[in-house]
Amino acid sequence: MAKTSNVFARVEPELKEQAENILNQLGIPMSNAVSMFLTQVVIQRGIPFEIKLPTKKPLALGDLSKEQLDGEITKGIADIDNGRVYSAEAVFEEMHKSYGI
Repeated sequence: MAKTSNVFARVEPELKEQAENILNQLGIPMSNAVSMFLTQVVIQRGIPFEIKLPTKKPLALGDLSKEQLDGEITKGIADIDNGRVYSAEAVFEEMHKSYGI
């Protein structure tokens, strides 16, 4: 089947680069991956994977009362005092796993 239609999508450059790296390892051009996705949308008659909100909602500063913010800061200080610290790399890795970022 001749491919005669174009699809344009704006995505974050880092996301595009990460996806391209994985697709290159699989030997799949980006255009083929998009075609595969759209084919599955038609076959499944919807998005071909589960879409749901994360079970753990990140804290948003604007959603906290003064008392809640003070409590979170106190917990953070206690964690530092007790040696419960994590590298930024470990935190970002966990975010990628938990939230698909």
